[in-house]
Amino acid sequence: MTVIRARGLKKRYGARWVLRDVDMSVPAGTIFALLGPNGAGKTSTIEILEGYRDRTSGELEVLGVDPARGGTAFRERIGIMLQDGGVEPYLTVAEVLDARRGYYRQPRPRKELLAAVDLAAQDMTRVRRLSAGQRRRLELALATCGTPELLFLDEPTLGFDPVARRAAWRWIRDLASAGTTVLVTTNAMDEAAALADELAILVDGAVVARGTPGEVVGASATETVIRFRLAEGAPPLPVGLMSAGRSTPDGAVELHAVEPVQTLHDLTEWALGHGLELLELSARPRSLEEAYLELVGSART
Repeated sequence: MTVIRARGLKKRYGARWVLRDVDMSVPAGTIFALLGPNGAGKTSTIEILEGYRDRTSGELEVLGVDPARGGTAFRERIGIMLQDGGVEPYLTVAEVLDARRGYYRQPRPRKELLAAVDLAAQDMTRVRRLSAGQRRRLELALATCGTPELLFLDEPTLGFDPVARRAAWRWIRDLASAGTTVLVTTNAMDEAAALADELAILVDGAVVARGTPGEVVGASATETVIRFRLAEGAPPLPVGLMSAGRSTPDGAVELHAVEPVQTLHDLTEWALGHGLELLELSARPRSLEEAYLELVGSART
């Protein structure tokens, strides 16, 4: 079953097109990440999918209906976590959850929600006394009160500490495994790589890449990034090595190697010949973040 199906989706504000022929297909029970720089059209896309904003043109089905005409029955089937949820600050955590649970005919049990976001010990705490990370975890619980078929998450782990972030990822994956379809927007590429079954990158209202994280990284997934620093006053790298590399803004050197063993051999042989130390030397596969930056840069040139 395809939960989201969009074809030729367009949105215009006055004379400015913010979405241009966006196609999207999201199967049931998967986690789909929508990525892109600020102003790329992510918010407009999500609001159209949620039924809170009209599209200018294009075909769209979400959970088998047009969200612009879905009404209450459609909204009961979705959950939404906004970047700024605006939870009532003077109610307790339990009161906020019970109020939201009251909107649904078959709400998720409060204890289950509290345990999932690690707020069981704060159930009688007023929202205004929660930390920023705890409030964000509460908003995640609120988004799932109605056991939604489709869950929209906007920057879901913003402000989380590393432990809470990993726990939230596990719960999101568990929700998807249980059949919930999740559409997440995030600026954290490690989060997209850890969660997404598929993703799309929007730039200036157009999709510039789509597929699994591995497919989006593409042929460059075979590259290894060799990173190091040289002491001040070191001679320049040989042309053969530097042709595959660049100097980074923080003063390091990165070499993109298809044959990392040979490149490392050439690099260390050169360093030994000049009596140099390769500081902070590391080698790793090319990341989704690097592919993302390259795709966004290419789309804007």
